[in-house]
Amino acid sequence: RALLKEKPFIQWLQTAASVPLKASTGSGSLLLGSAGFLRDKRATTHFDQYEHLSPFCQQVEKNRIVDDSGVITAGAVSASIDLGLYLCEKLAGKEAREVVRQRMDYHSS
Repeated sequence: RALLKEKPFIQWLQTAASVPLKASTGSGSLLLGSAGFLRDKRATTHFDQYEHLSPFCQQVEKNRIVDDSGVITAGAVSASIDLGLYLCEKLAGKEAREVVRQRMDYHSS
């Protein structure tokens, strides 16, 4: 969260405005919010940070993954595996996701 106060870092993050897909895990969504990428969007974050995320987005959701118009946020650090598999499916399809999941021996829903 210290980076939220680092104006040069937030300005650097804003240079990703044209990047079509942005993703974060945990409190990284606060950085996306501070850079303006969550304005008028739904998002999630680490469960201890919901109230800190609220000013940056339209709606805070208590889900493991929230995908809203090219900005994908995930919950606490354990959600990073789910986020990786979600991105794999989004970019390469369900079969690729399943191959990766099996090779990781990850038992997801």
